[in-house]
Amino acid sequence: MPSGQTIIDPVTQEIIEGKLVATVDEMGIVMARTSMSPVIYEVLDFACGLLTADGELVAQMNGITLFTGTFGVQVKALIAQFGGRLADGDVLLTNDPYAGGTHACDFAIVKPLFVDGEILAYAINVAHYLDVGGSVPGSLAPDATSVFQEGLRLPGVKVMRADAFCDEILHILAANVRMPQIALGDLNAQIATVRVAGRRMAELAAKYGADVVKAAFAHLLATSEASARAAILALPDGVYTATDVIDGDGVTDAPIDVTVTITIAADRIIADFTGCPPAVAGPINCARGALQSAVKTIVKALIDPQAPSNEGWFRPLDVLCPPGTVFTAEKPSPTGWYYEGSVHASELLWKALAPLKPGRFSAGSYSSLCVVYISGRDDTGAPFIHIEPQHGGWGATPDEDGAGALIALTDGDTYNYSVEVIEARFPLRVRRYALNVEGGTGAGRRRGGFGIIREYEVLSTEASAYASFGRTKTLPWGVDGGAAGTANRLEIERHAGGLDVHGRVAHLDLARHDIVRIVTGGGGGWGDPKRREASRIAQDVRDGLVARAVALDVYGYEETAS
Repeated sequence: MPSGQTIIDPVTQEIIEGKLVATVDEMGIVMARTSMSPVIYEVLDFACGLLTADGELVAQMNGITLFTGTFGVQVKALIAQFGGRLADGDVLLTNDPYAGGTHACDFAIVKPLFVDGEILAYAINVAHYLDVGGSVPGSLAPDATSVFQEGLRLPGVKVMRADAFCDEILHILAANVRMPQIALGDLNAQIATVRVAGRRMAELAAKYGADVVKAAFAHLLATSEASARAAILALPDGVYTATDVIDGDGVTDAPIDVTVTITIAADRIIADFTGCPPAVAGPINCARGALQSAVKTIVKALIDPQAPSNEGWFRPLDVLCPPGTVFTAEKPSPTGWYYEGSVHASELLWKALAPLKPGRFSAGSYSSLCVVYISGRDDTGAPFIHIEPQHGGWGATPDEDGAGALIALTDGDTYNYSVEVIEARFPLRVRRYALNVEGGTGAGRRRGGFGIIREYEVLSTEASAYASFGRTKTLPWGVDGGAAGTANRLEIERHAGGLDVHGRVAHLDLARHDIVRIVTGGGGGWGDPKRREASRIAQDVRDGLVARAVALDVYGYEETAS
């Protein structure tokens, strides 16, 4: 295929594409093995990618879903900022939510990859830092009303010049975070990954020539664009709408109504969020880069969920939203818990498109990551900060029950901690980890998946917690007669007696032997519960997933003597 004057044969194209995927995967392995923060090496709260000299994504590893869709926006913002003032050996750092990023905790490390004095590509690694300063340990105050409460921001700086660290930047970082050794260790790990990318792209250019590599980039993007347009063209033209409610912003419990209109016309998709409210006081806002990423996630699921992702797939997509909304927040609106807002942007599209592709888009899910920060000092006096996303129940489809104990839509290929790691690294004991059977799930001809219950016993005398749970009031929706799912909640069982229940909460003092209990909801059902097959109901009863009384009352099923 031609690109300018360069022609690339199909075999070389395939080899180069394979090398790109192998490179971003290698970057991910290096990051997981060399980082110091368990939220990175255990949860895998990071993602890596490669982009063209123009900032077009050509390869990404499987990682945080909402990071990978922001890569191009972030790199293009840095290109605009630095213009031609980049040199071989420069490494850039940005964590600015208003320039394509997410929140201040997500540090993007970007390295321009030079060949023969010209930029061939950019490598990027975005990772969640355990703490970047701000008003609370972990930096994500659920009741923040300004980005200035959410920690240190470095909106496009050179952290390295001529492959040497800029000591001033390191000093600023170390002086502004609560755990500088961990932060600087994670920064070193990120630097290692983009250096790996530089070596691999230099190898490609040495073997095939830079012009051939650029031609492969162009062909990959053009091919993906053509595939996307063909897939969209095969869909019926139409207008699809959905509404939803975000349960409070962390400052107030007032419901936040959000909406989307999706237009499919010929080979284009337009996602229009006009009508969504202005940015709210609390930190569940997201900025435009995160909104675009949230939309890309669903569009990719619609047109070809299995193919490797790159920017070509999204050339037929337009995302419309006025500035300054809950999905397009601007400085100084807080964005610390952006994923709690942006997941609703994704789910709006998911909900609107479910009738169009019912086998691919399920009923509603538990949605929220249900993150709890537990921090304090252990019995040696050492500080600790524990952060962990939680799994929950997804909705049913017309043919299958919903998935249980699956990570939320925003987080993609991430995990929660193993029990052994938690108990080794933190003054916590995991008392229980089970399906939330007693909480139930959305009934239907196909029922929703089950959430989870995870209990931590506090083993230190100095500890506190905060959290921001969504879907505590507005339940996961059912489809075609299926029942709504169940709610998320945080419970604190006091060792001294008493039980507190919360959703979004800014501060909770914890005593030794208090129990922090995370309860995530079940997904929505699909279809009339009375049409569920007796064999499936009987199996659920035998498995202990559905009580006999529920089987009778909800499904009309009564066991007969054998």
